[in-house]
Amino acid sequence: MLTGFRKVFDRFDMEQPSDESIRRHFGPPLAVTWREVYGMTDEQIVVGLEVYREYYHDVGMFENNLYDGIQELIKDLHAEGVTLSTATSKPEFSASRIIEHFGLREYFTFIGAADLSGTRDDKSAVIAHALTHLNANSNSHGIVMVGDRRHDVEGARDHGIDTIGVLWGYGDADELTEAGAFTVVRDTNALRHAILHYPVKGTSIDFE
Repeated sequence: MLTGFRKVFDRFDMEQPSDESIRRHFGPPLAVTWREVYGMTDEQIVVGLEVYREYYHDVGMFENNLYDGIQELIKDLHAEGVTLSTATSKPEFSASRIIEHFGLREYFTFIGAADLSGTRDDKSAVIAHALTHLNANSNSHGIVMVGDRRHDVEGARDHGIDTIGVLWGYGDADELTEAGAFTVVRDTNALRHAILHYPVKGTSIDFE
């Protein structure tokens, strides 16, 4: 993502922020970040998305790596009968290709994602999209969101869903806790425990 951001900044001859500064704003939809953080106009955002997607779809998405233990966790949860779906602000095209690239598509019932037109790009709308396709809601099923930013927590709360915050993404414990995360975990072992024992409440940062 860093390289994609820098290509967009270069396109408009914008000052290049530090890597740390850019990373702080990963998570929300690109259009939101570019408008609210970097002051880009709607016209710049349209062009910026084209520049970013050209790089990301051809190169960037294949530079991703899975977090330690995630592949095993996804397989284990699937084997336990847990229905898995994504609810990502990435476009559906990108999300699907990334999951297929890592050989994980068979474990997901649905790939919930944003659309390229921008009509479904905030987290609440993406979650609603996934729930509709899964024919599920917080009253009919035991559902929990897993996310690393406050937008995940807030979007899930719109649908009466708790969020397990994870500390290996772009957010930190303070952000997730202040947003109202149900619990916060530091590694995939703790995440497995939190999912399989949901809705047991409590911070699981210290789980071994």
